[in-house]
Amino acid sequence: MVSVFDGNTGILASVFGGTLTWTPSGGSATDLVAVFRARPVRLPTEDGGEILDVAPTVQIRRPDADSVARGDTIAPGDGNTYRVLNSLPSGSPAPDAFVMFQLELIP
Repeated sequence: MVSVFDGNTGILASVFGGTLTWTPSGGSATDLVAVFRARPVRLPTEDGGEILDVAPTVQIRRPDADSVARGDTIAPGDGNTYRVLNSLPSGSPAPDAFVMFQLELIP
């Protein structure tokens, strides 16, 4: 089924995203256009205070996202490299929908 929204993910990725390098476990590096974010998140502490944690994520369009797996690495060009922890379902049936992946910084 064709929708008016099909193809819009590419536009969003080019406006809000950039090129990053994805390296699958045991594979060779590939450049992808994706949306990388390292959003601050406030977490409560046991003593009633808060700490600010940065939870990095990347949104990659299907079908590229279908090949990304836990343990792969992402280098968004910020001088850091991140490990893919897991994917978060988007709920969109579009063939080019974003898939969000949680990342962790590799020290």
